[in-house]
Amino acid sequence: MANTQEHPVVWFQGASCTGCSVSVLNSASPKIQNVLVDEVLPGHHVSLRFHQTIMAGSGKMTLKVLDDAERRLAGTYLLVVEGAVPTAEGGVYGTLGERGEKELTIADQVEELGRKAAAVIALGTCAAFGGIPAAAPNPTGCMSVKDFFASRQVAVPVINLPGCPPHPDWFVGTVASLLLTGLPKPDDLDALFRPKAYYGPMVHEHCPRRAYFDEGKFARKLSDPGCLLELGCKGPVTHADCSLRLWNGGTNWCIGAGSPCHGCVEPGFPDVLAPLYEKLDEATLATIGASGKKGG
Repeated sequence: MANTQEHPVVWFQGASCTGCSVSVLNSASPKIQNVLVDEVLPGHHVSLRFHQTIMAGSGKMTLKVLDDAERRLAGTYLLVVEGAVPTAEGGVYGTLGERGEKELTIADQVEELGRKAAAVIALGTCAAFGGIPAAAPNPTGCMSVKDFFASRQVAVPVINLPGCPPHPDWFVGTVASLLLTGLPKPDDLDALFRPKAYYGPMVHEHCPRRAYFDEGKFARKLSDPGCLLELGCKGPVTHADCSLRLWNGGTNWCIGAGSPCHGCVEPGFPDVLAPLYEKLDEATLATIGASGKKGG
C-alpha cells in the first residue's frame, strides 16, 4: 500500500544450528507469513531482505543484496544476527562466499553490516552469549555479537534475545516494540541487554513444581513427582517467562514435559550450567550472574 512504511531487515547467520530460525518460523500468533507478508502493525511492513536459509537465491546475486543494504539502506535496516561469530585465524572457520579473490568471512560481514545498522538483535544464546559454538575449548574463537562488536569498536545498539532456541514471541514482540516505540530505554533491558518483558521473571518463581520445592520434596528420577532441583534444574538461576508463556503455541514447556530447566537463556550455558542433569553446587550458582555481567 502507498502509505505503508517499509522496515528493512537483514537476517545474518553465523555459527549456529539454524534452530533459532526454525523456532521463529514456527511462530503461532501471528504466523510467520503474517509477519513477513502482511503489515505487522497498521501502516508498517517488515521487509526481509536477506536470510541465508529461506531465501531462494544464492551466489553473487544474494551478496549484492547485502552490498545494496549497506550502501542504500545504511542507518535504516535492522540487523538480526543468529549464531556466534567465529574469529580465530582471521575468521576462516566461518565464510559466506567470495568477494573478488578474497573469502568473505562471517566476522567481516557482521562487522560491516553492524556498523551501518540502525540496531542489532542478537537472536539466540549463541549470538547473545557465545553459546555452544563458544563452549570450551572454543577452537574457532567464537564470540557473542556484543563482545565481537566491542573487539572491533562497533558502536550500535544491541538487544540480546537468548534461548536455545528463543521463543518466537520474544522475537516478534521485540520487533513490534521497535516499530511502535523505537529503541528500548535503559530501564526496558536487564544488565545483560535482554528485554525485561520476557526475561524479567525467574523460571523458579512461576514453576508448577514450586510447591514441591517449598515442601522439600525432590524427585530422585525424571519420572518422579517433586521438584527437579536435585536432577539438575536450573530454574532458580534462569530468567525467562517460559513457565508463563509455554511453547509450541502454548502446548507445553521443558518442566511441563518432565525435564529440568537447562538455563539455556543464561550466559553460562552450556559450560557453567553443565552437566545438565546434575545439581549445581552453591559455589557455581553464585558465579552465574557475575559471569553474565562480564560477558554478553
